[in-house]
This record gives sequence, structure tokens and C-alpha cells, in this order.
Amino acid sequence: MAIADPTVTALAPFAALLLGLVVGSFLNVVILRLPRRMHAELAESCADLRDEAIEPVPNRLFGLDYLISPPSTCPNCGHAIRAWENVPVLSWLLLRGRCSNCKNPISIRYPIVEAVTGALSVLVIWQFGITLAGVAALLLVWALIALTVIDIDEQLLPDQLTLPMVWVGLMVNINGTFTDLTSAVIGAAAGYLSLWLVFQLFRLLTGREGMGYGDFKLLAVFGAFLGWQLLPLVILMSSLVGAVVGIGLIVLRGRDRQVPIPFGPYLAAAGFVALLWGEQINRSYLQLAGLG
Repeated sequence: MAIADPTVTALAPFAALLLGLVVGSFLNVVILRLPRRMHAELAESCADLRDEAIEPVPNRLFGLDYLISPPSTCPNCGHAIRAWENVPVLSWLLLRGRCSNCKNPISIRYPIVEAVTGALSVLVIWQFGITLAGVAALLLVWALIALTVIDIDEQLLPDQLTLPMVWVGLMVNINGTFTDLTSAVIGAAAGYLSLWLVFQLFRLLTGREGMGYGDFKLLAVFGAFLGWQLLPLVILMSSLVGAVVGIGLIVLRGRDRQVPIPFGPYLAAAGFVALLWGEQINRSYLQLAGLG
């Protein structure tokens, strides 16, 4: 149910911007620390198999302690980030992109992630309003931002982000928020299995792995949220953009064809478009094809 108060409706985009900026700052922490946590847990598991002594990875607060401890510091000098230095976007601008203590450059990616999260949050609330669909879409978009940057950095899509979003998609569709529950369940299964089959066929023909299992799970997320009907649109758009970008990198930058290109960012972008405008795009296509 949407909130119909005109004052609340008018302030919603501004509130979404502020919330998105704050969440974007938190996503920067997730993007940095989640892969480190995964590598540490993998090292611990490998050491355990080899019967080697290793300090166990702390596992407090449901395994989320690494997101809040230790406090953020400058990676160069260890300077503790103060509250005024951690204001999304604004602090980076005031500090002119440098640590206040050692003057070492601060990556511009931090304010970019914050600004993009804020902008996309406004777009989501503008589209869905303050509704269950709006809240669910925000959660999905925030997860997609983190997944995109992590995949670019590490070429992996963590289960800690993809699997919970599959369940969120199924839960919000119990009452048909985005699609009916049957379509959502079929969509989750079809999303996973469609790319899994492509993966197996590619490996059979070439002897190489063309994508990772995280891609299967991310497409399952979109199936759970949007239903199986929009999966062809997501696959088509992501494949088309991925092919264009990949060919462009090879031709313009001389990128080695054997160097893998993460597919997750293209899936995320296509899924975001389908989330906001998928139904309209499908209807327009059917009308142009004379089927609508």
C-alpha cells in the first residue's frame, strides 16, 4: 500500500537521496571487507584440510562483525576516520580526495559509489513510491551495486548477497508485489538453470568455463523478483551489452581474449532496467512485432 500523504510523497525523493548516500557509504565497506572475509575463511578452510594451525576467523554478530569492526582507517597511515570525514560525497570533496593526516589520495570510487547509490535510490522511489515494491526494489538495487563493484574487483558474486536476495524476491511476491508467486518460483529456477545449461554446454564444447556460478544465482534473483517472463529481456540485454563492451575492449585497448570479463555487471544493469521498465519494454516489443 502506498503512502498517499502529499507532503510525504513530495519529500520522498529527497529522503531517498539522503538514505541512498548513507547506504552507499556502507556499501563501500561491504565492497572492501566482504571479499577479504571470504578469502580469510577460504584460507582457514584450506589450512584446516591440511591440519595446519591458523588463527580462526572471528564469527560474532551472526558473522557480520567484520562490517563494523575495526573502525574505518586510512589504508596508508592508519588514521582513524572521524565522523566529519565520513559524510558521503561531501567529505571527499572537502578533503580534496586526500587523507587529512598523510595526504595520501583517497580513491574517487568511494564518492562515485555513494552518488550512484543516492541517484538510483531516488529513481526507484520515483518509480515505485513509498510502497512494499519500493522498499524491496531499494534492497535489490543496493545489493546490485555492491555485487557489481565486487565482481569488477574480484570476479566473484558472493553468496552472502545473491542468495538472500532470491528469498527476498520470493517473499515479496507472496502477495504479487512484482509478479505472481508461481511466476517468481519458476523464474528463480529458470534463471539459475538457463545459465547453468549454457555454462555446461560451453564447457563441453570448449573445455573452458565461460562464467561463474554467481552469475546463475544473480539471474535467479531477477527471476524471483520479476518472474520468468522478464528473464529473456535480462539475458538479451546483458549479453548484447557484454558483447559490445568485450569487443570494444579487445579492439580499442588490445585486451587479451583469454582474460575473463566479469558478466555480473551486465546482468545487474540489465536487471535494473527490467525492474523499472521491463513491462513497458516487453509491451512495446510485442506491439512492434504485431503480437501485442
